[in-house]
Amino acid sequence: MKFSWKKILTAGLTAIMATALLAGCGGSGNQSAEKKFINIATGGTAGTYYPIGGAMAEILNKSIPGMNASAQSTGASVSNVNMLKDDQVDLAIIQNDITYYAVNGTEMFKDEKVSGLQGIATLYPETCQFVTLDKSGIQSIADLKGKRVAVGAAGSGAEANARQILEAYGITYDDITVQYLSFAEGASALKDGNVDAAFLTAGYPTASVQDIASQNKVRLLPVEEDKADALIAKYPFYTKALIPAGTYQGFDEVVPSVSVMAMLVASKNVDEKLGYDIAKAIFSNLDRIQAAHSVGKLITKEKAMEGMPLKMNAGAEKFFKE
Repeated sequence: MKFSWKKILTAGLTAIMATALLAGCGGSGNQSAEKKFINIATGGTAGTYYPIGGAMAEILNKSIPGMNASAQSTGASVSNVNMLKDDQVDLAIIQNDITYYAVNGTEMFKDEKVSGLQGIATLYPETCQFVTLDKSGIQSIADLKGKRVAVGAAGSGAEANARQILEAYGITYDDITVQYLSFAEGASALKDGNVDAAFLTAGYPTASVQDIASQNKVRLLPVEEDKADALIAKYPFYTKALIPAGTYQGFDEVVPSVSVMAMLVASKNVDEKLGYDIAKAIFSNLDRIQAAHSVGKLITKEKAMEGMPLKMNAGAEKFFKE
């Protein structure tokens, strides 16, 4: 039989074209079609949300077939809500009170209700702290009437927290001298004697409070249980918290307070199956999040629905109820 290179080459090309055609009709090309691209909005690179979000992206990439997840630095909670709304990201870490304001159209989202957001999980507490100097003689939030109080930057989530907690004690801004200062500014004002108390919402120990305590004896003001109960009844995003004795130098009392929660929120584009897979991947690999930041130790499956301020993704809810 006569040997023909032409026939061999023709047969080879035919086989290659057939393989490519099959791939295009649902063969190996399915891997590309099933690729899932997920963007996770976090916060500033120096904050807590960014390393937590980076660890989540890594977990999703290793745990979910076809996943291509990445974390991006953002302006944090309020910016993240808007990015979810505009479909710029699929997941975001947001304070649960900010999420509540967004879905209900209140506070900084007044008359701008955001629809389509879904809860994946609450993560870890960010604790409300009223700080004063021990020498002020202030023992209770009730004692703040008539005092100069730094309540947070105007329009911030912290300022809303301060206003709501004061309200639980029957105190309005008419009863105090309000200073709209960020906590860094409030801390300086407290050290300089320009305010009597300053408020912040942050994980403890907080560097600014540690700085004050290194030079002055400080006191944290408690949120008593009955006031916490009333607050939670009205604002379901709050949870009870205890600040341990010795958290700050020279102050050795356990302080009851309330916290808001950092939480993971999904856009409307995350379906039930993907929501389940995301929740399962993250909460089956919490050791990786703990390695990324110490607050990861506070994230647990058992508490992942505490302080949930909106309807959960059905898949995520299914996972936590298993």
